[in-house]
Amino acid sequence: MATLAIDSIDLYYGAAQALRGVSLTAETGKVTSVLGRNGVGKTSLLRAIMGVQPVARGAISWDGRDLGGLAPYDRARRGIAYVPQGREIFPLLTVRENLETGFSPLPRGQRFVPDEIYDLFPVLKDMLNRRGGDLSGGQQQQLAIARALVTRPSLLVLDEPTEGIQPSIIKEIGRAIAYLRGKGDMAIVLVEQYFEWARDLCDSYAVMDRGQVVLAGDKAHMVEADVRRHLSV
Repeated sequence: MATLAIDSIDLYYGAAQALRGVSLTAETGKVTSVLGRNGVGKTSLLRAIMGVQPVARGAISWDGRDLGGLAPYDRARRGIAYVPQGREIFPLLTVRENLETGFSPLPRGQRFVPDEIYDLFPVLKDMLNRRGGDLSGGQQQQLAIARALVTRPSLLVLDEPTEGIQPSIIKEIGRAIAYLRGKGDMAIVLVEQYFEWARDLCDSYAVMDRGQVVLAGDKAHMVEADVRRHLSV
């Protein structure tokens, strides 16, 4: 079973330390929710996983292989996909073209959009020739997740996928994540502030505060009052 293992990483932006000795594991077939208020280091953790920001100390490995020194595109080739906060779809490209940007880490024989993606997000099939910028925020979020899934990831990393999204689409995204977990061939790391939604989806959790993991464990042993205390402003 492939595992993401993050071991005591520190991360800096110039002289400012964003992560302090952060450790985390995420297993295939499970959802790991990373919770915390704004500015506590959640996105910095994901940037470290993806190789967008180098770590100053510690190690990150996926499926037993050290990721240190690998560029983001090499991590994508290792089966790691990232859905960034703010979606970052290409507004002037069509939905079809946005999905096809996910082909880049794939061998030529896999450069097609699996039907499963349209089963998860049917609205995208109806809008293939629409420009990404013409979609609603919720539809753009579905497109961003679908584009990541085009790469056939074995590790899916999502940064606040419910942000600014209407409740009906939040439910659709939740169903998609639950389906992907149920397939048993993907590890999912979900950064989220919407506690109830993340709690219901996750198998394990980690709560961050001031660049550190201050609570972590299996959902079965979660003490909600302790988690909420770290999420309150």
